[in-house]
Amino acid sequence: QVQLVESGGGLVQAGGSLTLSCTASGRTIRNFDMGWFRQAPGKDREFVAAINWSGGSTYYADSVKGRFTISRDNAKNTVYLQMNGLKPEDTAVYYCAAKVAGAYDYGYWGQGTQVTVSS
Repeated sequence: QVQLVESGGGLVQAGGSLTLSCTASGRTIRNFDMGWFRQAPGKDREFVAAINWSGGSTYYADSVKGRFTISRDNAKNTVYLQMNGLKPEDTAVYYCAAKVAGAYDYGYWGQGTQVTVSS
């Protein structure tokens, strides 16, 4: 069992930066692939970024590529999302997710943290 807790959300002006953190408890995430997703009101949840178990591979949605960076520190059981050049359309609830390396679906989800970008 893995529990995920996000932090770092808040209000930021367009063009600003924000870093989200996701800390896992219950077991190590050493063998887990990790991802960030987001959901705006009235819209479907969408993929943002992912990082594999070793940190050697990262993936980004086209909408955030070049602006967001996902990273992880397995010793701290934490994954990060560094967000630069924020735009109002980035406003959403951001969710951290985890899956066992090689699994098809993300089986564990955090409660979400609100990110609001003002113009």
